[in-house]
Amino acid sequence: QVQLVESGGGLVQAGDSLRLSCAASGRTFNTYALAWFRQAPGLEREFVAAISGNGGRTYYADSVKGRFTISRDNAKKMMYLQMNGVKPEDTAVYYCAARSGVMTTGRTRYDYWGQGTQVTVSS
Repeated sequence: QVQLVESGGGLVQAGDSLRLSCAASGRTFNTYALAWFRQAPGLEREFVAAISGNGGRTYYADSVKGRFTISRDNAKKMMYLQMNGVKPEDTAVYYCAARSGVMTTGRTRYDYWGQGTQVTVSS
């Protein structure tokens, strides 16, 4: 079992930077692939970025590639999403997710979810 709690969301202006954090509890944290998803009002939850259990592999949605960076600290049981050059279209509730095994972009493949943190980008 893994419990996830996101933090770091807020209201920022276009072009600003923001770092989201995801704190995890549970054993064998490094065996879980982690990911960030986001959901804007009226839209489906979409994949943002994923990272492998040991942090050696990452994958990004095209919409955030080059602007966002996903990372993890297994010793602290933490995951991060560094968001640079944010845009109004990045406005959404951001969720962290975990699954045992390899990373994937598929929302339904993740077993554990946080409660979400709101990110609002003003133009």
